[in-house]
Amino acid sequence: MIPGLFMTHWISIALGVLLVALTLPLTAELAILTSAFFLPRRRPACSAPSAGFELAVLVPAHNEELHVARTVESLRRAAKESDSRIVVIAHNCTDRTAERAAGAGAEVLVFDNPEARGKGFALRHGFEHVFSSGSGAALVVDADSTVSANLIDLVDGAFAAGAEAVQTRYEMTSAGDRGRGRLAALALRGFNLVRVTGRSRLGLSCGILGNGFAIRRSVFEEIPYRALSLVEDLEYHIHLVTAGKQVEFLEDAKVSAELPDSPAGETTQRSRWEGGRFSVARQWLLPLAGRLLRGRLRLAEPLADLAGLPIAYGAFLLLAALVVPETWVRLYAAAALAVLAFHVLTTAWAGGEFAEELRVLCTAPGYILWKLRLLPRLLRSSGSRAAWVRTDRAPAPRKA
Repeated sequence: MIPGLFMTHWISIALGVLLVALTLPLTAELAILTSAFFLPRRRPACSAPSAGFELAVLVPAHNEELHVARTVESLRRAAKESDSRIVVIAHNCTDRTAERAAGAGAEVLVFDNPEARGKGFALRHGFEHVFSSGSGAALVVDADSTVSANLIDLVDGAFAAGAEAVQTRYEMTSAGDRGRGRLAALALRGFNLVRVTGRSRLGLSCGILGNGFAIRRSVFEEIPYRALSLVEDLEYHIHLVTAGKQVEFLEDAKVSAELPDSPAGETTQRSRWEGGRFSVARQWLLPLAGRLLRGRLRLAEPLADLAGLPIAYGAFLLLAALVVPETWVRLYAAAALAVLAFHVLTTAWAGGEFAEELRVLCTAPGYILWKLRLLPRLLRSSGSRAAWVRTDRAPAPRKA
C-alpha cells in the first residue's frame, strides 16, 4: 500500500473509533429507554397517607417575586386538607420574594449567605430545617412552577406505600412560538418523560429532574444532601443510586414550568444545565465504571446516561461519521441516526400534537448550529470554578 494511503486509512479508522466511542453511550441509552417507553406500565402500590405523616413542600426561591405567589397558590390547592406544609426558602433574595410568599400563605425560611450560591445550598438548608422539625418527607418544587391538583395526594400515597424517593412528571413548555424554544421543549420532553418512563418500566431508578422530586427523612439521614454543583439533581441521584436507593416515577402527578422566553435566558439556562453535566461526568464517570466492573450492574444505566452527549451534539457527530471513508463507521452512523429519529419521533408523538411537532422539527438544523456555537460557553460552565447564574424569566401571567 502506498505510504500516504496507508496513513490516511489508519487516520480514518482512528477517527471512526473516536466517533463511535463518543456517540455509543447516547445511542444505546436512547435505543433501550425509548423502546421501554412502550412497555406495559408498572403501577406502584399506592396507599392513603399514614396518620401523622407530614409532607413538607420545599420551594427554593432566589429573587422570584414575580412567580412565587402563583406557585404557592397552586401548591395550596393541591394540598387541600392534608397535613402538608409549604416552606419557601428565600435564598439570598434582594426583592420581595419573602413578602409575596408569606402573603400567599407559605411558611418562609429566609436564608442569607452570599457564600452559598446555587440551588443546592438552599435545598440543603431547607431539608435540614423541615426534617429537624418533624416532617416525614420533603418534596421540592421550583418557585416558577404550577402543579397538578393530585400532586400532594399521589406523593403522600407513594410514601405511605413504602417508597423512599419519588420523581413526578416534570414538563417544560415554551412560552413563545420561536422554533428554538419549541425544539428545546421537545428535547426536554424526551429527557424528562420518554427516558424517565423507560427507566421506570424497566424497574430502574428513574432519576431526579430537579423539580417535583421528594425523599423520606430516613433517606436524608442516611445520605445527607451534599449536592452543591450546578446540576444538584443529577449529583444527588448519583449519591442515591450508588447507595442502592431507587427513585420511583409518579407519572400521573405533574409539575409544570416554562422555558425562558428570551435568547439570553435560554442561553444561560442551557449553559448551566449542560455545562454542569459535563462537570459531574468528569467527576463520576470513572468511579461509576469502577463500581460497575466490581459487579454493581444496576449502575450501567446511570453510567450510560452520564456518558451520553446531548442529542444535538450526538446528531452532529453521527452526521460527520457518515462521511468517514470506512464502511463499518458509516453503517454504525446510519443505524445510530435511525435510533435518534426513533427517539425524536416518539417524543413528538408523546406530546399529543404530532403534526405540529413535525413542523417544529424542520428547524432542527438551526438548533444544532446554535448548540455548536454555545459549546465554548458550556465548557466554561463545566469548570470547577463555574458560578451559578440565575435565569431571567418573564413575569407570571396575570389571572383573568
